[in-house]
Amino acid sequence: MTRSIPKCIALIIFAFTAIPAAAHDAPAGWSYDVACCHNKDCRPIPSSSVKESPRGYLITIDNEVVPYTDARIKDSPDGMYHWCTANGRNDTRTICLYVPPRGY
Repeated sequence: MTRSIPKCIALIIFAFTAIPAAAHDAPAGWSYDVACCHNKDCRPIPSSSVKESPRGYLITIDNEVVPYTDARIKDSPDGMYHWCTANGRNDTRTICLYVPPRGY
């Protein structure tokens, strides 16, 4: 019983000092999903950088294909493509790809 008290105190301290992860806002003012963005991972990219292929969305910047059924595909509320990668780099795996609805 006395061993669990320090653990409980540590848990309470951690709960009050943990900093929650926050996403940043897209230029249009909406917020990127926290699962996609941890600071500055997401940014708009030109529509010419994304092509629809038989296998999925081809990001021509790094030639990665994100399948159409992939959970990383998100709806873009501003009609633009937004690409989320680690630290916003062009040479890392896609975290999320925001895609405008067809006919936007």
